[in-house]
Amino acid sequence: MIKVLVYDDNGGRREGLQLLISQSTDLTCVGAFENCKNVVAHVEALKPDVVLMDIDMPVVNGIEGLKLIRKNFPDVMVLMQTVFEEEEKIFEAIRAGAQGYFLKKTPPSKLIDGIRDAFEGGAPMSAAVAKKVLEVFQLQSQVYNTKRFDLTDREVEILGHLAKGMSYKMIAEACGITWHTVNSHSKKIYEKLHVHSASEAVAKAIEQRII
Repeated sequence: MIKVLVYDDNGGRREGLQLLISQSTDLTCVGAFENCKNVVAHVEALKPDVVLMDIDMPVVNGIEGLKLIRKNFPDVMVLMQTVFEEEEKIFEAIRAGAQGYFLKKTPPSKLIDGIRDAFEGGAPMSAAVAKKVLEVFQLQSQVYNTKRFDLTDREVEILGHLAKGMSYKMIAEACGITWHTVNSHSKKIYEKLHVHSASEAVAKAIEQRII
């Protein structure tokens, strides 16, 4: 079972997410809270695999909560949720180490698939977020910096697919390779870029203009 912890200041939505997660045969909701005031204690006690995190919450917001999780529990996956489509919020969350980013209007089935994908090491994003990322790519000159990081053409290709929000399974199909091969390439990318997640790799690739 994939253990999911929920943070959302809207009581109705919080209950809805708990019910949605509990209805999935391979997921279980281990807790749900209205803000991140006690996030370190929550994660330590409940030991979630994936945290579904609202960005805008009172007292301690989602991005601050994300930073605390990354600092204290680097292996816990965090998916951000917001009603906003603002570019800065997207990249602030990615730079802070979020594994994925969803708008709250994302269909429930896509959200559940995103939790599973994050658990498997992917970097799920809703279509609107992926579009924002691509717009940034288009504004930047394609100055390749692969030699500095010793990335292969295949690794750069996989980085590009990750930036589009594609799952490992989708990347495997697009590249004509196995899921395990994608996973192996991803681990090498993380080592070469000195990062710990797909979202961090994408953020660094954008910053360094690798893709």
